[in-house]
Amino acid sequence: MTSMSRTAGRRPHPVSAALAPALAHLRAAPGRLGLRWKIAALLAAGCSVVAVAIGLLVHDARLDQVTDSARSGAVAQLVRVRQLYELTGQVDQADTGAALDDPRLPGPLRRAALAGQRTTYLDMASDDPCVWAARPVGDHPRHVLSVRESLRQQADEMAEFDRQLLVSGAVVVGLAALGGAGLSSRLSRELRTAAAIARRISQGELDARIGDPRRPAGTHGGNEVAELATAVDTMAASLQQRLEAEQRFTADVAHELRTPLTGLHTAAELLPASRPTELVRDRVRALHVLTEDLLEVARLDAAVEKPDLEVHPLGRLVETIAERTGGSTAGFTAVGAESAYETYVRTDARRLERILTNLVSNAHRHGGAPVEVRVDGVEVRVRDHGPGFPERLLADGPQRFQTGARERGQGTGLGLTIALGQAQVIGARVALANAADGGAVAAVRLPRA
Repeated sequence: MTSMSRTAGRRPHPVSAALAPALAHLRAAPGRLGLRWKIAALLAAGCSVVAVAIGLLVHDARLDQVTDSARSGAVAQLVRVRQLYELTGQVDQADTGAALDDPRLPGPLRRAALAGQRTTYLDMASDDPCVWAARPVGDHPRHVLSVRESLRQQADEMAEFDRQLLVSGAVVVGLAALGGAGLSSRLSRELRTAAAIARRISQGELDARIGDPRRPAGTHGGNEVAELATAVDTMAASLQQRLEAEQRFTADVAHELRTPLTGLHTAAELLPASRPTELVRDRVRALHVLTEDLLEVARLDAAVEKPDLEVHPLGRLVETIAERTGGSTAGFTAVGAESAYETYVRTDARRLERILTNLVSNAHRHGGAPVEVRVDGVEVRVRDHGPGFPERLLADGPQRFQTGARERGQGTGLGLTIALGQAQVIGARVALANAADGGAVAAVRLPRA
């Protein structure tokens, strides 16, 4: 028996057709998903591929079983009809599927039968699925005896079978996605914890630690996330030790310099008045200021400064500080003068004066006249009309002993560092920027009372 065609015009497999949009969406979405959902999506995609492969194999196996059974039944029916035809010379009219030279007979099957072959033809793609079996009868002229059996019931069974495969595959993929999300949720939480601790360390909280209890320090292998936690904790501890050693060194150096500088200052005051004496006294004063600044930076780094917070009218307080700091060279302006003097803030007046003094001194030293001190609500802005802050300073913040561009003059680079450190102590925020029409702007925003 020769099979002319297993299926004419086979339709797309329903399992693969239904999963194709989901797979396409997964391919397009990985950049928008977190690690947890990426793992779940990968597991779901892997299970989808496996489910499609198994579904195709099971579908084809079941289809082969159905078609083989249908072909065998059609051939058996053809044998019975042929025997009856040879005995009576007629086709049983009660057998509606049997006919002699049936006009509906598919062309390939008719040609094969006229060529002397007994064969079958399966049509599962049409609206009326069926199986044909045909063979030649007679000599001259030859006729084609055929039988036709409907496969509507078998097609409906195959459709139901495919639906069951689709539902089963969807359930498996859904369970895989949920299982993947559950398994990866812990990993995601641990990585987010590590990232949060790393951010805290980068913001200056050097004693922050992940402290993963599953991984003793110094061991290797096993849980990679625990290894990462150990590495972050080790890095933070090493960084903390180095920074604390640097802070202690700075404080010790500044403290040790105080005693000889005090004696040097006293000796300089005893020198007779002259130009060399003025130069010596000026340098001694510069060394004294630098030493005090270093001690202040060391205290700020050690976070031992405690503010004395009180409620003050901001306008009046800043006006007094501006008069003491810059005299007639620091122009003071209050936006909405009446409301400015009625705006109260909770701050440490001494530390606020230290902040504004450093900002005004920095504007005089590195900027250009006039220097303006402006109060607007709870914000104090100090502006000069010089070349502005260097781009590196705006991007990275003030660096110790770096004054930025050469054209901004000479200095230790500690003024802005101290201003930002003292602002943090009193709960204020300092923003550095360049004005659109030129000049540097430092804005101090204070907490309202």
